[in-house]
Amino acid sequence: MQSSFPFIPESASTLSGDVDAVYFYISGVTVFFTTLISLVVIFFVIRYRRRNPFEIPRPIEGSTKLETLWSVIPLVIAMSIFVWGAKVYFAEYRPPKNALEVYVVGKQWMWKFQHSTGQREINELHIPVGQKIKLIMASEDVIHDVFVPAFRIKADVVPGKYTSEWFEATKPGRYHFFCAEYCGMNHSGMGGWVVVMEPAEFENWLSGNVSQLSPATAGRQMFESLGCASCHGANGEGGRGPALLGLFGSNVVLNNNQTVRADEGYVRESILNPQAKIVSGFGPIMPSFQGQVNEEQLLQLVAFVKSLSTTKPETPTTKPPVNANVKPSAPH
Repeated sequence: MQSSFPFIPESASTLSGDVDAVYFYISGVTVFFTTLISLVVIFFVIRYRRRNPFEIPRPIEGSTKLETLWSVIPLVIAMSIFVWGAKVYFAEYRPPKNALEVYVVGKQWMWKFQHSTGQREINELHIPVGQKIKLIMASEDVIHDVFVPAFRIKADVVPGKYTSEWFEATKPGRYHFFCAEYCGMNHSGMGGWVVVMEPAEFENWLSGNVSQLSPATAGRQMFESLGCASCHGANGEGGRGPALLGLFGSNVVLNNNQTVRADEGYVRESILNPQAKIVSGFGPIMPSFQGQVNEEQLLQLVAFVKSLSTTKPETPTTKPPVNANVKPSAPH
């Protein structure tokens, strides 16, 4: 959809056309039946109006065919909306595995971005055109929301958990993004720009910002400097605590025989509330770091654990990530 069309944002992602199609289909159905019903009501008011005060209307018997028709047609329309909408929803909320990950932290009232190569940005995000981008998002205070109209993406950023969304920009340009959840007195100013660049131009931009550590490297330095290797091994291979190598993305068996997926949320919970999910074969020896690390430090530790998972085991493992004595640094 062209940006020149009134009230319609520019379409600049691979999924925006699918979202627009569902929207216009629902709008078309709404307009059609609103018009049809209005015309039928007007026709009935005129055609069957009372012509004198003593007129008795002729009895009308019901029609099984007519009742079946006006039951089946709305059902078919409603199911078509549901199936089509569900298809688009699952496409939007299932990030592809080959997506370029960007870590996002929202706080009153700014957005902080960090690329997997270490580059940091505030209220601006540079990305290459034609590359799938996955945003891994957390909040330091209240509920925020990342909304990029041109990409047709929108997701709440909720304190205490990670949320994610993905997109693939189809053309270079600058696209405005907003916080779409009221978050305080300066909520209206909590926005910025997504800068979509040609791949070569993006690589040049990256090369000019090489002085910063990647999240995985920063997480590894934190891991080593705080002596976490005494429980997890120098390379995260395990010791008194569960192993980290190859863990992220695998299945973890708990001491209650339940199995959970080792994703970003699991790693985060294992640092802040390690007693919530205790791994089979290990005791509850890890202290909680709730209130001692900020969201950026947590993301760095998550990135480090993910960097250790170059291969994923085919069978469930009893060795989870960071569920024993990972000691992050104090918050800045």
